[in-house]
Amino acid sequence: MSNLESFLDYRAARSLSSGEYTRLWQRILPYLLILPTFAFVFLFTLLPTVNALNQSLYQPGNVRIPTRYVGLQNYLDLFNPNTLIGADFLRIAGNTLIYIVATVPTSMAIGFGLALLLNRKIRGLALFRFAFFYPVLIPMIGAGSIFAFLFADQIGLLNTILRSFGLPTIKWIGDPNWTLLAISMVSIWKQAGFCMIMYLAGLQGLPQDVYEAADLDGASAWQKIRRITLPLLQGTTLFILTTSIAASFQMVDHLFALGEGQPNERSNLLLYFVFQKYNEPRNQGYVSAITVIILLALLLFTALNFWLWERRTYYEN
Repeated sequence: MSNLESFLDYRAARSLSSGEYTRLWQRILPYLLILPTFAFVFLFTLLPTVNALNQSLYQPGNVRIPTRYVGLQNYLDLFNPNTLIGADFLRIAGNTLIYIVATVPTSMAIGFGLALLLNRKIRGLALFRFAFFYPVLIPMIGAGSIFAFLFADQIGLLNTILRSFGLPTIKWIGDPNWTLLAISMVSIWKQAGFCMIMYLAGLQGLPQDVYEAADLDGASAWQKIRRITLPLLQGTTLFILTTSIAASFQMVDHLFALGEGQPNERSNLLLYFVFQKYNEPRNQGYVSAITVIILLALLLFTALNFWLWERRTYYEN
């Protein structure tokens, strides 16, 4: 009888330990699943950010002059127009803001218009959708090379069209008044397809009973777009706006084919400026400071964007 009781006590203890093991595994499993993602974010996002922040507080030295801590002096130099780096930085920061304001709203408006046109049953619908989305698949340097031919002074397609109408030609690449516009046109051509496909996905997920009620009330097409479609697509618009602005800070590959920021930095952008100065050891502190400024600007914009839009954004349940 004592052996039976011992065996039952052993089975109960083993069952209890097995249950505790299962509960412990259920608690640990979610952390194990996110561990690879966390490691990736730590190695390629958090660690470089902390490293850039640390380097932005130092002035690089050379063989004769050691590296020294300067605090916020690198940031002050960037915003001082009397310094060489400050004059370039302020001009290029202004170029970047103009570039974003010119490309993002225009791309979103074109993408929304295309989504409205293609959100219906027409012959060859898939072909039209692919044709407008195809520029998104082209590498940015490839898009820049294509437009470099279109913008060429003598054989370029745009100047050929202008000459055919008896109009004066334009120096698209190299003229300080036109180069930034030409660069913006490339980005608009490439981003509009992405905005279109996102808006198209949002349109196809909207409730149709609202539009049927609007038709019964005699609402016009513009009234339905303004009063129904745009408010219901605020979540999609928030996503597109945030990702497009973040992408605008990164879409600078086409500058290799379109003037490399010249003349006189009039068409340069911040990320390409970082690339240009990165290999100059004396500017390492400034490069790190510019990187931190870009990250803070993106973080501030994203936080404000969600704070202003998120509370009144519609999401389909």
